Amino acid sequence: MNPPGPAGTTHATTMVFASLTFLYIFLPLNLILYYSWNNKTYRNALLTVFSLVFYAWGEPVWICLLVFSATLDYWNALLIERMRGTPWARIGLLSSVILNIGLLIVFKYSAFFYENINWIFGLHLKAPAFSLPIGISFYTFQTVSYVIDVYRGEVQAQRSYMKFLMFVSLYHQLVAGPIVRYAHIAHEIDHRKFDIHDVSEGINRFFIGLFKKIFIANVAGELVAKFMDADAASLTTLGSWFGLLMYSLQIYFDFSGYSDMAIGLGKMFGFHYHENFNYPYVSTSATEFWRRWHISLGTFFRDYIYIPLGGNRRHVVLNLFIVWFLTGLWHGASWNFILWGLYFGLLIWIEKLFLTRLLSRIPKFFSHLYLIFAAMMGWALFYFTDVNRLKNFVNVLFGAAPNPAWNMDALQAIKGNIYWLLFALLFCLPVFPWFQERVRNTMRADKHHYLGLTTVAVNLVVLLVCTALLGGKSYNPFIYYRF
Repeated sequence: MNPPGPAGTTHATTMVFASLTFLYIFLPLNLILYYSWNNKTYRNALLTVFSLVFYAWGEPVWICLLVFSATLDYWNALLIERMRGTPWARIGLLSSVILNIGLLIVFKYSAFFYENINWIFGLHLKAPAFSLPIGISFYTFQTVSYVIDVYRGEVQAQRSYMKFLMFVSLYHQLVAGPIVRYAHIAHEIDHRKFDIHDVSEGINRFFIGLFKKIFIANVAGELVAKFMDADAASLTTLGSWFGLLMYSLQIYFDFSGYSDMAIGLGKMFGFHYHENFNYPYVSTSATEFWRRWHISLGTFFRDYIYIPLGGNRRHVVLNLFIVWFLTGLWHGASWNFILWGLYFGLLIWIEKLFLTRLLSRIPKFFSHLYLIFAAMMGWALFYFTDVNRLKNFVNVLFGAAPNPAWNMDALQAIKGNIYWLLFALLFCLPVFPWFQERVRNTMRADKHHYLGLTTVAVNLVVLLVCTALLGGKSYNPFIYYRF
């Protein structure tokens, strides 16, 4: 008997950055109106309105939940600061944490709990039919971290409700991160200024992310659907490995591309968000991988769960597995996500015990291969929400099933995409920053304007290519929107 699969929630739809509506209407209109009047109150109000419109594009009803969460945490932070050192401050903290996490549990995990209770006790309880508000995992962590930081005395409570609502709802990072802490942008909420260099860098960063998403993640996603969604009986060993490689590329370029676009949008409007990805596939251990992958989530769990539990001082193993259990659960209401989190927790624990010392003694090439293999096995766990499908896929993957080793479909897919694949693999390495730095260092100061013109031309080409691809295809998912 297998545990139940993913909870049967549906997902609201919203506007995405990689859409013609956003690229040609929403963003240009927002930028024009934003820089038409140099008034902070006007700009804050405008960003708030555009952010709420962006969020409401799919299902406007969930604005109520977002505003409720923001209002609750706004008043609780003020209460904590005013009543610091009294029981009322702790009450404010607990009410924010309990109500926010409670809402997350109700909307994201209630169906999962019902299914598991039914499975364990043989009951037939009917789960409430909630749709999943997009981005709830991100903005919940964002507002909870703000209240905790105010309680710790690390930031001052924001006095203006409008400014706080803008912080919570900023569309750049609202629905798929990175998780932006109030402390990171508190100064810029009041003191950001127009900086042409920042705007230029923001546009460049946005187009890098757009290119990752449209040209790499979407192409990889179609190949993933072909090889990993196929019936296990029709899979080959070669096809299953190719499909898993494509998923490893898709999830990285999808999420890092979104983060690039979010960071770029922030710079266009004067905000400097922290990096969320740092070329994780160059890592040589699982520990290093998670210092480079989804950095904002990793630092959140470190600062608000791992260290308060005792960190490296006491109960280290227990703390480690609690954090990785929660990391897996955060990604989705399904057992495969929990197993995925515990899988990485186990790897990191083994590395702490002895593996890191062993890996440091062998050539980096082999420790890198270990990480790539470990990460790909993790993505297999991440992809298949059905345990039986996962088992069948792994059997084919390692030749433990009677399936053929290869067929023409797999060979043709590899051959037909070989140059794109080599390019995608190359783009997993920090070649672009290296190339950009080399060009800047070798170009004479009086020729730097040529670099600027070249960058503008490249951005226009990327925009035109992405426009053509978006106009010709309907396949344009964002994996992390479902979290």
